[in-house]
Amino acid sequence: MKLTQFKFELPLNLIAQHPTKKREDARMMVVNRKTGTMEDKHFRDILEYFDDKDVFVVNNTKVFPARMYGKKEKTGANIEVFLLRELNKPNRLWDVIVDPARKIRVGNKLYFGENEELVAEVIDNTTSRGRTIKFLFEGSDDEFRGLLDLLGETPLPKYIKRKPDAEDRERYQTVYAKHEGAVAAPTAGLHFSKELIKRCEIKGIRFAEVTLHTGLGTFRPIEVEDLSKHKMDAEYYRIDDTACRIVNNARTGKHRICSIGTTTMRALESSFTAEKLLKPSEGWTNMFIHPPYEFNIADALVTNFHLPKTSLLIMAASFAGYDLVMEAYKKAIKDKYNFFTYGDALLLI
Repeated sequence: MKLTQFKFELPLNLIAQHPTKKREDARMMVVNRKTGTMEDKHFRDILEYFDDKDVFVVNNTKVFPARMYGKKEKTGANIEVFLLRELNKPNRLWDVIVDPARKIRVGNKLYFGENEELVAEVIDNTTSRGRTIKFLFEGSDDEFRGLLDLLGETPLPKYIKRKPDAEDRERYQTVYAKHEGAVAAPTAGLHFSKELIKRCEIKGIRFAEVTLHTGLGTFRPIEVEDLSKHKMDAEYYRIDDTACRIVNNARTGKHRICSIGTTTMRALESSFTAEKLLKPSEGWTNMFIHPPYEFNIADALVTNFHLPKTSLLIMAASFAGYDLVMEAYKKAIKDKYNFFTYGDALLLI
């Protein structure tokens, strides 16, 4: 398929700037892949579509405050530094994106905090905007992490046109987040509250946890018309024995498996056996799912409404069919569903 097939006009006022007051109060469109029917619900109604022994697979990655603002030595120029991933813990080496990049060269020092509590040196160029930096800090790892937490900012995407606040620290995080390493939230999971999870468990729905640390590659613009030529940035994932046991018991028992989010789906599709069972694994995945694609583990998907020409929209179309998903998006725009990170949910069953 071609990238331009996933282009549509999205009114900017439909890009949610704030989360709903309660997580589960977000709207949810339910699309049946077999019948083509579309229902307007709220996320709390997800219980109506799943039964005892069905499984929700969630991504338990945790977002860290990845956006920092520093000053360049000598000139004092303001520089945004977006932390991507830690390369070497003992030496405190990080892959980052800097803005404006033209001002930052190898050997430059960057100072963070009003009292310059943290200093970093640029030691390599990786891409036009990418750099490798080394934090020059002699304290313990806990002290270092504490400073990053203090000086960093919740990495809200640029389409949210406001500064992050205290509420975002909580709401740009799933209630089951455990393993720090993501620079973007697995947004489908943001709709679950602890109370809703408890109600699911009372009904007999089981939860399986996998980890995929969402990087900026998930949101990087696709710049090739032929989708088969697009290369995703690799993201770290881990699937343990417990998750496999829960998922595989459901598969062999003919129960439903719902992937909560596209990042969860990428992890699942990166680790399955010839019998289409989930297998434990850990590593890096650069899987880009585009039509046509046969899914191997999940038979339902919760996702948000995404921006045009994105890998997330393309995966949804791979799962439920191009025509049906694009029809759902037309309806979402007509009915003023909220899009993007803090937007509404789409359940594909």
